[in-house]
Order: sequence, then structure tokens, then C-alpha cells
Amino acid sequence: MNKLFTLTGLLLFSGSLAFAQNTQNNPGSNHGNKFEQLGTILPTPNEQRTASGAPGVKYWQQRADYNIKCELDEKNLLLTGSETITYTNNSPDPLTYIWLQLDENEHSTDKNANYQDATKMPAIGTIQNLDQLSSKANNGYGINITKLTDATGKNLKYTVNKTMMRVDLPVALRTGQKLIFNIDWNYKITDRMSVGGRGGYEYFPTDGNYLFTMTQWYPRLCVYSDFQGWQNHQFTGRGEFALTFGDFKVQMTVPADHLVGSTGECINYSAVLNPTQLSRYNTAKTAAAPVEIQTLAEAKAAEAKKSTAKKTWVFNANNVRDFAWTSSRKFIWDAMPQKIQANNNTVMCMSFYGKEAYNLYSKFSTRAVAHTIKTYSDFTIPYPYPVAQSIEAANGMEYPMICFNYGRTDADGTYSESTKNGMLGVIIHEVGHNFFPMIVNSDERQWTWMDEGLNSFVEYLTEELWDNKFPSKKGPAYTIVDYMKLPKDELEPIMTNSENIARFGPNAYSKPATGLNILRETIMGRELFDYAFKEYARRWAFKHPEPADLFRTMEDASGEDLDWFWRGWFYGTDPCDIALDSVKFAKADFPKEVPAARSRMVKIDKPAVNAFEDISKIRNREDKKISFYVDKNTAAQDFYYKYDRGMVNIDTTVATKMEGSMPLDVVPAAEQDKYENKFLYELSFSNKGGLVMPIIVEFTYKDGTKEIDRIPAQIWRHNELKTSKFYVKDKEVASILVDPLRETADIDTSNNSWGGKAKESKFKAYKAKAGGAVRGQSVGKNPMQQAASK
Repeated sequence: MNKLFTLTGLLLFSGSLAFAQNTQNNPGSNHGNKFEQLGTILPTPNEQRTASGAPGVKYWQQRADYNIKCELDEKNLLLTGSETITYTNNSPDPLTYIWLQLDENEHSTDKNANYQDATKMPAIGTIQNLDQLSSKANNGYGINITKLTDATGKNLKYTVNKTMMRVDLPVALRTGQKLIFNIDWNYKITDRMSVGGRGGYEYFPTDGNYLFTMTQWYPRLCVYSDFQGWQNHQFTGRGEFALTFGDFKVQMTVPADHLVGSTGECINYSAVLNPTQLSRYNTAKTAAAPVEIQTLAEAKAAEAKKSTAKKTWVFNANNVRDFAWTSSRKFIWDAMPQKIQANNNTVMCMSFYGKEAYNLYSKFSTRAVAHTIKTYSDFTIPYPYPVAQSIEAANGMEYPMICFNYGRTDADGTYSESTKNGMLGVIIHEVGHNFFPMIVNSDERQWTWMDEGLNSFVEYLTEELWDNKFPSKKGPAYTIVDYMKLPKDELEPIMTNSENIARFGPNAYSKPATGLNILRETIMGRELFDYAFKEYARRWAFKHPEPADLFRTMEDASGEDLDWFWRGWFYGTDPCDIALDSVKFAKADFPKEVPAARSRMVKIDKPAVNAFEDISKIRNREDKKISFYVDKNTAAQDFYYKYDRGMVNIDTTVATKMEGSMPLDVVPAAEQDKYENKFLYELSFSNKGGLVMPIIVEFTYKDGTKEIDRIPAQIWRHNELKTSKFYVKDKEVASILVDPLRETADIDTSNNSWGGKAKESKFKAYKAKAGGAVRGQSVGKNPMQQAASK
């Protein structure tokens, strides 16, 4: 179990934004700025990228093909793999090295990017937090490269830099040449429910089983492009992925009673499925509704009896930028086809989910997958792949042909409407990512909005066509008003690198989606907008677009001058003076009782519909060509379909009392010795000069020893004026000095030091119980339960 603390802190010592530039042509005047063209901002057109926004006659991009074999060791929570990569240099440049991403190093204590966020001494937290801050040892996570050779078996020289690996080539790889090389590797799989991240495992203590989501799991090529060369920015956990297209053949060896869902098509179902499962799968290919290939009863039986044998699943995926998979014996599996008329493609829409999600996923998930790929195909390009899948994993993340979503019922099988709508929204959003950025392959690590914003916009269109009552939050103009009203120091332009965004959701998701919807509904009109947006998707499918390519294509294909809009909707010399403003100090205390439980009254949810009927909903109803999915598919109608339309009368004034105690235990006496002699410090800094720089802190302890901590400059990225850092020390600090060797050209060193007597405060520590709410599950009594109790 986890242990938890509370804190009373004492202030011991007290010593005071950069955006993407919106260049103004006439800054001293009241004109010639907002409606000026973007020529001074956008990159110069060339033979790779034209002024029209289309790829040029000399456009090129690299290619990487993978042949991977891996084995999942469930007992030891270890993944071992070997891969052969064929890398084709289509660029005009000779390459003397190549870069690969090692994203799994994100979880390592000594291999990660170490781009720290500001931290504070919390009032309540777990002693696991203190362990993480105290320990400097290697935690064993991160990818281990055991062999790297060329096609002949000769070792290749390589260098690992945090989450990136450079492979040095003995001979330059010239235009048109291929490099074939082999990598063997392994890594310890993380518990993503406790350490976070997109991939790893979730453990279910009630049945003793695991659900694995294998993502960013293999060394993979970085993008080398015409507009920036190698995209080898470190992976910090936020900015997602810039990747290279290619073909994959992947073999996964897993426990024999696991089901595997994956990018691509399985080419050996006849070897890994039993005759009943294989027959059901073949039936599902032509079914009008989802067919269960593994049933709820069968999944429960598999949970209870664990196999010690193994099976190998083999998948092929062509012309994809990435590959992900999932494996568990907990899965129910259903499937149905969706025909995409524009390219005559029949897509197998599938869902994998545990019993915890059955009443939601069995009814909605695969239907939502089918609706999403059809609707996105209508607004962009026809879906080209053979498979689209939704996996319930208390998550929300996307990969080619497969995505991980949330949505679990209450223990009695009921669910709230917010849980249902949240599930539908995340499935539509993550399946929609197949188009942006899996096909229209933008650079997510640099421009998150080109991935999340464009996808959120088409998600909105898709939600609107699922149900005219759907309470969409990203798209209607009024929903972005509160964000737009925030003080300027809390905002940054959409054209901001993903790592530097403070309010990530509104900036990268909602505001771009809202802007595009305003263009569609208010400025351009649906016909002009839809034509131009579809042309952008067509031009840049399976290619690497940049923001200018979108902006230029939308104008080129519509005949509308939109520079004023991009400028207004989408787009500020200082010395170094870092001051140590204050120091807080505390010692741990161990209360003999846990805090008293808090209670609150929770009312029954009212129908989850938008309070205001926006223009899109009204026009969609008036358009006789539009029909809504849930109206014509009665199988997708549930209790809340009637509830939202006033067909079910529920007293929403009824309130139930919710006891909200923190899951805490008193820390056992045997464990207190480890923490009672720790010294806890919070250092607060201010950037008085304006220039962001690393913070170098020298601690002098009372025994005369010294220690230096070097904090990367990225600690300022969410607040360029003030920041803080929380430390756990084994010894009491006598004095602190910032920049002891004067490495940062600090212009005023009089505010760089602290020293003095520290008065102890109390720091209450507890032991945290396991469990807690799971993402995507409802809280409190829901209307379905209230109706049943009548």
C-alpha cells in the first residue's frame, strides 16, 4: 500500500512569456497589421512545398520498414524483442548517421529527458513521492539495447541521449540507398496506472489479471524532412510523435489464453483462434450488428484459469507510421464491417474490453468505430486500412488502426450519461486520429494543434452526426469564450510548441477546433470550407504537412483570403537575473489518526444536452440530407436517448449523500524511521531579468559537505517569471547559493544566496490505500439507478 502525508510549512526566507511571433508590418499605426498578408511569417515556398499549399515537384520523404519479433513475459512483466529495419534514403542528402526514438526511456530515472516541471511541497502526498525525490538510483525502467548490427552482423556504433539514439554509419547513406540493420532489446513493463504514460499494464486485483497496452514499445526511426532535417526532439511525455511511413510484420508471443488486438491484419487467426472463435470472426465479416467473437462468459472463464502455454500472433500492416498492440485474457471481443463506398473498402470494426465495461462497450463501441470511420471518410479521404479498433483500457491514446479508450460501468452494470458521452467522445476522437495524424502525418511534437486541433474539429462534426442532442464541448463558438476571456499572461498562441503550452486542452484542442468551425459556419460557409478541407487531406495524405501547407491550401482551394484569420486566431531582449526568493522547511510528522471523512450531497444528473442550441445543431436538423445515427439505428438507443428527449421523467432534485474519505492508513511505526529524519525544502525563484536559464543550486549542509543540483531551463516553461523546486534531503541545510561558479552570466548575485537558522514545521504523513476511481467510470448515483429504484 501507499503511505500518505500532510504538511504545515514555514516560510524561512523571502528575497519578483514568450510566444510565437505575430510580426506586425506597421506596428506604430492603427492599420496595415491585422489584415496584412502572412508573407513575413510563413516559410518561403520552394520545389518541395509550393505557395499553393500543395507538395512540390521535388517533394520527398523517407521510408522505414520493420520486421519485429517479441515475447511478452507476463510473470516477470518483461518485453523482449528483436527487429530488422530497412531504412530508405529518399532525400537529396547523404546521411552519416540516423536517429531513432527510444520513448520507453521516459520512465527511466537516468535515461529520461529530465525536463522538469516546477514542484511545490504539498500539504498531502504519498511517501512514494518522497521515495522518488530521495532516490537517485536507477529504477530499472527504460529500454536496454543488447545488440545493434548491420545486415552482415557487424556491430554498429551508437549513442543514447536520453530518449533518442544516434546510430553512426560506417559509410554515408546516399540518395536512393537502403540501410538494413538489426536491434535486439528488452525492457521492464511499467504499471501505467501508477506511473502514467501511454503504454504498460493495468493490474486487476479482483481477478488477478493484467491488461497490456504496448505502445512506443520498439526503437523506431525519427523523421528526416525537407523543412527541418532530423526531428529528434526529446520525448517528455507530452509532445507526441513524428514518424516515418513503412510496412510492418510483427510476431508477438504471449500467453496462450490471451487475445491480441493490433495495428494491421492478423495473418494467422487459424492458428491462434479456436474453431468457435474463428467461425464467429468469419460470421462478423458480413454481420449487420456487432458479433461477439469471445463472449463475456468465455472471458470470465479465461480470467479464472490462467494458461502457462504460449501462442504467437502474426500481424502485417502496410503503409503505416507506427504500430501498437494489446494483450489480455480479460477481453471480450466483438466485430462488424463498415463499407466505405468511395474506395470500395470493407473495414473490420472491432472492440476489445473487459467485463468492467461490458454494458457500455458491447452496445456502443464498435458501432461508434464504424460511424467514425464513415463520417471522417466523408469529410476527408476514404479510410484506406482494413481494420479499425477500440480497446477499453481506462485510457485515451491513438495509433494506426487501434486506439485505447475509457468507459466502465458501475458494479451493477448501470452508468451515468456523462460516462456514456465521455466514452463515445473519446472513441470518436481516438479512432478519428487514424486520419490526423496517422495518415495526414503532421509533426505532433512541434505542432500539437495540427494533430489534436484538426482531429477535435472533425470529432465535433462526427459527434453532431451521431446524435443531434450530443453535448459537444469542442467546436461551438460559445464554448471557448471563458478561455478567450482569461488574462493575457495565462494564454499563448495556438502556434506554440507543445512542450511550452500551459493550458494544453483549450490551446491545442478546443481553440483550433472552434476556429475551424467558425470558418465553416460563419466565414466561409459549409460548401467552400468542406471542399478546401477535403483538398488539404487529399494533398497531404501519407505525407508530412506543416502549418503553412494547411493555411495555404485552405485559401488556394476556396478562393478566400484568410490570412487575417490565421493571424488573429492562430498567431513578444532580456538579461539573466535569477533570484532565490524564499525557502520553506518542514519535517515529517506521523498522526495516529486519519483525517475525518468528508461528505457531500450529489443530485441526480439532469439530461446531458447543451443548454444552448448552436448554429450547427440547428442547421443539421434543417438539412433534409442529414440523418442522425441514433435515430435510424434503434440498437444504439438506450435509457438516455429517451431521457434526453423528455420521454423518461426523473426527479433530478433527489440527492444522495456521498462519503468522501481519503483512502489513508496511519503509517506503521516500523516504517516511520525511514522518513522522520528527512529534511524537506521548497525553494522559490523569480526570473527578474527575463532571460530563461538553467538554475544551478549549491547546498551546503551543516556538516560542511556540499551538493550541487542542476535544474534545466525548461522548469520556466509554464511560468517564465516564477518557479519553485521541492527537495527531500537526508541532512539539514546550512546555506544555499545559486550559480556558485557564475555560469549563467547572472547580472545581480546579491539575490542568489540564503543562510540562517530554520525553525521546524510539521509534515503529517499517512499510508495510502490501493484503489480509487478509474478514469471513465461514473461517480455517485446515476439516473439509470434512480429509475430502477422507483
